[in-house]
Amino acid sequence: MALKSTIYKIDLNIADMDRQYYAQHSLTLARHPSETDERVMVRLMGFTMYANEALTFGKGLSDDEEPDLWQKDLTGAIELWMDVGLPTEKDIRKACGRARQVVVMLYGGRVADMWWAQNSKALIKLNNLTVINLPETEALSNIANRGLTISCTIQDGQILVGHDTGSFELTPIVLKEIS
Repeated sequence: MALKSTIYKIDLNIADMDRQYYAQHSLTLARHPSETDERVMVRLMGFTMYANEALTFGKGLSDDEEPDLWQKDLTGAIELWMDVGLPTEKDIRKACGRARQVVVMLYGGRVADMWWAQNSKALIKLNNLTVINLPETEALSNIANRGLTISCTIQDGQILVGHDTGSFELTPIVLKEIS
């Protein structure tokens, strides 16, 4: 018998002063059986950083043809494709051919740093690619909960994450921006 996904219900309040985006989102995230709490929360931070009404969670780990998050326009063209983790260069190139903008959200500390060192020369040439490293995700995985209320304030590239029992800061590191 196959393992089932775990469902997370998240009430997310975003105050993004860098983009002038302020909204409340009621989200349902399905955690794949092979996925960790840390990865689920990094997906949530990816949503937070690029949030808008058209951004949705894809099948991600369940389907190689869909990203972790994506945004399509009214014609079905992919405006934003976001992968979380350490995708292959081949998968990133394929995504860059399919979407107007591609974002890769790295996490995992030293492993993410080694991945970037190994792939940066090839990826730097992709004009529609952004690579972001989220270096300190332990606090994120510590607050993961199937019923979570969270608020995120983004200012000057830093994210202040508030939750039921406290708050902490995350500082995403942009390794490559769209050129």
